[in-house]
Amino acid sequence: MAEKKDLDFTYTTIDEIFRLSIGETADYSGAKYDGDFSMSLEEAQKAKHTFIADSLHIKKGSKVLDMACGWGPFINYFTQERGAKGMGLTLSEGQAEACQNNGMDVRVRDCRTVKPEDYGTFDAITCIGGLEHFCSIEEWKQGKQEQIYSDFFKTLYDLLPIGGRFYMQTMVFGKNMIDFKDIDVNAENGSVAHVMALMIKEFPGSWLPYGPEMVIKNANPYFKLISQSSGRLDYIETIAQWRKKFRNFNLKKYWLYLSLVP
Repeated sequence: MAEKKDLDFTYTTIDEIFRLSIGETADYSGAKYDGDFSMSLEEAQKAKHTFIADSLHIKKGSKVLDMACGWGPFINYFTQERGAKGMGLTLSEGQAEACQNNGMDVRVRDCRTVKPEDYGTFDAITCIGGLEHFCSIEEWKQGKQEQIYSDFFKTLYDLLPIGGRFYMQTMVFGKNMIDFKDIDVNAENGSVAHVMALMIKEFPGSWLPYGPEMVIKNANPYFKLISQSSGRLDYIETIAQWRKKFRNFNLKKYWLYLSLVP
């Protein structure tokens, strides 16, 4: 999987740039517009958080674990809006420090190694945009991808009581995914081969599941699937809104951009 140094490379590097652009506790995963693209990014992210909390039956006093919690947007939601309690896990020092500075209980910890004796069990668990980092390209090439996901779902199963619920959001490769040998950072700008090469450089140690079918298959021994949906159009709109916010001028932010040139 992506190791701590890999996630620090991706997320700690952009920590301050992200917070200056999107907000202290903003969400770095696809929002939920449900076809209403007149919504602001913030409204669509809150709609997603509301949907997740409703789906997991989170209420006052619920104990929630947010795996791969990022900058803590869902922790902020379920504690402030639902009166629930809980904690988050991340391997990014920058994300953890930002969350802690904003009053959240977030630990630097590998999600895949958590056991009930560490923090107890939870009424609900989320993993919003984390599964993408659980399998590396090397592990995929070695045929370990499905076992990694199966072991992760067993970890989740052990952390939940009977009737406990888990929500996850992840990107997956589609049926038209190109062959790995065709990925090339020198390919035509904007081509699939070029974009995939950039993704590999931006997210070292990370590789996506091959379709939702792979995820469902490996979760099946431990969980009953309640609902499934594609957020493809929502994610496209989310990325468009992120681009605007990252480009908005801020002297400190652009100085940070310049500092990354080397």
